[in-house]
Amino acid sequence: MSGKLLLATSNEHKKKELKAILRYEGVEILTLEDIGKNLPPVIEDGESFAENAAKKARLTAAASGCVCLADDSGLQVEALKGQPGVYSARFAGEKANDEENNAKLLTMIQYFRGEQRKAEFVCVIAVSDPDGMVKTVRGVCPGHINDKPLGKNGFGYDPLFIPQGYSRTFAQLSETEKNVISHRAKALKEVYYLLKEFNLVKR
Repeated sequence: MSGKLLLATSNEHKKKELKAILRYEGVEILTLEDIGKNLPPVIEDGESFAENAAKKARLTAAASGCVCLADDSGLQVEALKGQPGVYSARFAGEKANDEENNAKLLTMIQYFRGEQRKAEFVCVIAVSDPDGMVKTVRGVCPGHINDKPLGKNGFGYDPLFIPQGYSRTFAQLSETEKNVISHRAKALKEVYYLLKEFNLVKR
């Protein structure tokens, strides 16, 4: 293997988080812009985070010829039976922004109190080679939903989500703090073992 790992995302926030955590000797992290290929977008139509992550990794790896890493992640609110789930990024509509998604969530849970506000961030990361071999790992960060947005860091539902054991939202934590406890950080800790299977890191 070449020692190059392609990130299958055009989300600037995700790229920043992934590159900040994925630091392995001998592994070059590439983005879609780096490879200079105009790859077709992958339609995320799976019913689970795992299905979407695996599809993105597999199709992007096949189209680019690179070992590829993709993630799918989102927020699950227990009292809403797991919503927004795989629709987290488009909860308030296909073109909804973070503020609109947050506003819809707060409206739906405005009368919820205590345990009813339990939630978790979930991240599934998939790694695929160009031949279609796909491996996945999963990370979960439990917590609850605050009654109003707080903080200016992060993205998505970060201003509403208070991780378990903390009194501040993800958006109030520093990048360094979040990258230790987040769902994505937990999944990425397991990625090392996947990269060993793809011969991208030394055994």
